[in-house]
Amino acid sequence: MTIPVEVVGSLPRPKKLQSAIADYDAGKITYEQLQEVQDEASRDSIERMEATGQPVVSDGEQRASSFATYPIVQTLAGKGLAPNLAPDGQYFAIFDDGHHRQLPRLVSGPFRYQTYAAELFKRSLPMASKPMKQAVIAPSMLYLLYPLETELPNYSRQRFEDDLVDECEKDIRQCFEAGAVRVSVDFTEGRLALKNDPRNPWTGRQLLDKFIELNNRVLRRFSAEERKNIGVHTCPGGDCDSVHSIDVDYAKLLPALFQIEAGYFLIQASSEPDRERIYRLCGEHSRTDANGVAQVCFIGVINPLNPRVETAEDVCQELVTAAKYIPRDRLGATDDCGFSPFSVDKKPKHLKGDEADPDFARDIAFSKIKARVEGAQLASQKLFKNVPEK
Repeated sequence: MTIPVEVVGSLPRPKKLQSAIADYDAGKITYEQLQEVQDEASRDSIERMEATGQPVVSDGEQRASSFATYPIVQTLAGKGLAPNLAPDGQYFAIFDDGHHRQLPRLVSGPFRYQTYAAELFKRSLPMASKPMKQAVIAPSMLYLLYPLETELPNYSRQRFEDDLVDECEKDIRQCFEAGAVRVSVDFTEGRLALKNDPRNPWTGRQLLDKFIELNNRVLRRFSAEERKNIGVHTCPGGDCDSVHSIDVDYAKLLPALFQIEAGYFLIQASSEPDRERIYRLCGEHSRTDANGVAQVCFIGVINPLNPRVETAEDVCQELVTAAKYIPRDRLGATDDCGFSPFSVDKKPKHLKGDEADPDFARDIAFSKIKARVEGAQLASQKLFKNVPEK
């Protein structure tokens, strides 16, 4: 037996791609020309990820505006925004370094995706020689598009929720139909929902239960066999080398998180001050039977916000410690977060000389992934030394 490893999703976009995005926003190139640069970055991402030994790869979300907005807009600046969305929505998050990310605002129904993740996946699949996964956004994030205070004329919140669940199910199903072997659902808003930040009104609405309900409404449309390969990712954010909710105690989130009926969880842990406590909480609250599936805990053993590259021995030690609390057959290794969940990301701590360099950040990301793969192999040798292969 071996400890499985999985990437969360995103990789830093190369300087060439970030420049192309800026040129497209400025009207200097066409969308087709932007797609050509996205193709180049996706191919490079897949080839380099395969070279790390990662058995299931991704294109690093090189084609996505962000992990949250790919269904509704082409770029973070607002290119391709649907006509029933306005750019002046609420903040998704205010990060610890002071910057924020803003969502659009729904002005009328019905709600529909403009782009499904499978459309992006299909462009990258022929570039891979290994199986591929795809990350999708949770319905709970897109729930924040609907105005907090009022109901829209002729489009109730309930109708919006119904449409939202339909669209999210379609997003996941189409990924599997396109050939993805795993689909993970980004759920960073879960921890943020417990923060109650007065600068960010939605965080004070006690929405975690609503978020769990929405996510389960989607997941319950899939069989137990299908849900074995549907994961949920949680983290305290990861953008411009900053976070938005690491001050929220995981003990408040994890019992609720494992009520989501997913087959596996990608859980930020390496940047926590007391990692062993997190492993214990995962062992206590993850379920052997979540409506027919045993929940696997992929613990974060790599910190994408820190340019220091972990060693294989570092990773191995964390997994061996985690195995004291999480059953070995339900233990995996991942990264704390995507390396660049938003397409334009300066990565200010990733300096080459005196300047932040996204290409240097890419190099670091692949080195970290390689260390995770090798560390999981070392831990597997220790943990399964006398366990016969099934």
